[in-house]
Amino acid sequence: MQFLTQLFNNNKRWAVDVENQEPGFFKALSEQQNPEYLWIGCSDSRVPANEIVGLKPGELFVHRNVANTVVHTDLNCLSVIQYAVDVLKVKHIIVTGHYGCGGVIASMQNTRLGLIDNWLRHIKDVQYKHQDHLKSISDERKRQDRLTELHVIEQVMNVSQISIVQDAWERGQDLQLHSWIYGVEDGMLHNLKATISSTENATQSYQAAVDRLINQ
Repeated sequence: MQFLTQLFNNNKRWAVDVENQEPGFFKALSEQQNPEYLWIGCSDSRVPANEIVGLKPGELFVHRNVANTVVHTDLNCLSVIQYAVDVLKVKHIIVTGHYGCGGVIASMQNTRLGLIDNWLRHIKDVQYKHQDHLKSISDERKRQDRLTELHVIEQVMNVSQISIVQDAWERGQDLQLHSWIYGVEDGMLHNLKATISSTENATQSYQAAVDRLINQ
């Protein structure tokens, strides 16, 4: 119980500090949110979305799940994307993975964790798709990092194929998809350069990003 009390105390100090630094902040925040970005990231506690990119509450719409995975049957993720695109009119959807991702590592090592094994099948699909390239990487850590990168790019492609996103492009809405990866060890973001801005350039951008990784 002491631990939970500490969280409430932390919250009070944080709220007071924010209000002191920017009087009226919470009142203005309560009246609207106008984020330009939707961040689809991993649930990992070491990857705090707002802090990484230096944005305040209200400036970044966030969806997180294990291994930043976008599945076309995941109504939770689809609902977030639909609200972000159709209601908030975000201009950027950023899929952000991170090195040292436990989901990727568990998938590669065939670790049995229970129910989540079914979710990790999506990572295994990416692993199977690029199995020849991954087998060519002898260092286990580098092989894990490469699958993590390929997984992010695959999820950006998945986002581009969602009807919500395609409908937005069809009506001329300004919307770009991005593939980023975060280094927990140094706190730095890296652009994987699978940037998609239309149905027409999705496959080309996806393939160019994959080829860039495989041939580097």
